[in-house]
Amino acid sequence: MRDDGYVGLRLETLLERLAAEGEAPGAGTGAALTVALAASVVAMAARCSTESWAEADGIAAQALAVRVRALELAHVDAEAWQRALAALERARRSAGGDPRRDFVLEQELARAAAAPLAIAELGADMASLAATTADSCEGSFRPDAAAAAALAAGAARAAAHLVEVNLAVRGDDPRLARARASARSAADAAEEAAEAGR
Repeated sequence: MRDDGYVGLRLETLLERLAAEGEAPGAGTGAALTVALAASVVAMAARCSTESWAEADGIAAQALAVRVRALELAHVDAEAWQRALAALERARRSAGGDPRRDFVLEQELARAAAAPLAIAELGADMASLAATTADSCEGSFRPDAAAAAALAAGAARAAAHLVEVNLAVRGDDPRLARARASARSAADAAEEAAEAGR
């Protein structure tokens, strides 16, 4: 499913698509969009701090670049999950063990794990950027930056969970280790940001 229209959708329409039965987008797309929201909040906090913070323009630019990437990943995730759902449905309909079908299913699930892994890593990056912002931006915007870090950390944790599910709980898979490390890093950054945002 290729849908380049997420950016132009009204929020209510986007939420209806997320709530629709059986179709992508799903939680991975939601996590990516949450990272994009966090990035927008950080960009706002940085832009409102340019008079007192020399790095504010650079931080805002980085946040906007994260937002662009997060929106791209929202589409990538929806497409990968749609293919994985189709492969799961084909496997459910066919009887008996079919090694080729099982291989295709495993490949689609692995592809479906790639986008959430990228989202988890981007969420960790965003949480770190938000923590930096919470520490350095104008005081009245520090709670906003801290909240953005919490949003990014939640998105990273959700995406890491999806990686685990899509990889069929193979605990020794290095992708799962990367996703979990991203979620931990994001959580740490959110804690740091919360301290600065008080």
